[in-house]
Amino acid sequence: MWMYLGLLAALFLGLHNLCKKHAVQGNEVFPVLFGTISSGFLLLLPFFVSSLYFPEYAKKAGFYITRIPWETHGFIFIKSIIMTTSWVLAYQALKHLPITIVTPIRSAGPFFTFIGAILIYKEQPNMLQWIGFFLIIFSVIGYSKIGKKEGINFKSNKWIFAIIGATFLGASSGLYDKFLIQNLALNPQTLQFWFCWHTILILFIILSITWFPNKDKRKAFKWRWTIIAVGVLLIAADYFYFKALQDPEALIMLLSAIKRSQLIIAVVIGGIVFKEKNKRKKLLPLMGILIGVFLILYS
Repeated sequence: MWMYLGLLAALFLGLHNLCKKHAVQGNEVFPVLFGTISSGFLLLLPFFVSSLYFPEYAKKAGFYITRIPWETHGFIFIKSIIMTTSWVLAYQALKHLPITIVTPIRSAGPFFTFIGAILIYKEQPNMLQWIGFFLIIFSVIGYSKIGKKEGINFKSNKWIFAIIGATFLGASSGLYDKFLIQNLALNPQTLQFWFCWHTILILFIILSITWFPNKDKRKAFKWRWTIIAVGVLLIAADYFYFKALQDPEALIMLLSAIKRSQLIIAVVIGGIVFKEKNKRKKLLPLMGILIGVFLILYS
């Protein structure tokens, strides 16, 4: 069951990435990010209110947000810092790079998760899983060669380093999620609600320093409907992902890889919508990544 939940998370993540590209293209990154997280928070707010005043109803509906101690808030705040940094780097990279380059690089995330799962959670990969993960990495290297044809030098382009940093931090957060869900016994909606709350506080402080006082930056910001869509789709994707993690048999290394199937939406549909170059050439390494994911699932 947890694998199917992982595939649902991948579906919503793929749509989320398309909307994110539209929301951030030629736009101010911090207010866009603040708007997306706020949209997700507002989506969850009625569940929090119902949990306070109508707890029995919320529990029956399966969306009860539990009370948590300050220590647990501290653990969630750490996740908020990790993901805020990851998102800022990813949004900046997505603003300056084609989605058909950014998304495949992010597909290397399972490799980092793979290493962490072995070292931290003692998950044991078999031969097919090894082959699958290295196939994903070599396919990403193939994308780097295609990227050079679009004037993107992977060795000197700072946005490439930004997306690599975002990928590493995102993978770290994925490993941390397993600790939050299984060790601290947080249900998905509780983790999502308080994570959004802490992230909004962090982003508000950043905006107060870098954006609110700057009149030119405020004028440069463009409101788009996809800002709300990004937040809603992210909440949906994370909900199914966290539900999958609740299963004690779920392997974080495999879940991370299953989520990479979002590449089909991001590369194929995204390449057409945003009219990006070399779409056909990008299909070959895309197939390599998908074969890698298949090998992991098949194993």
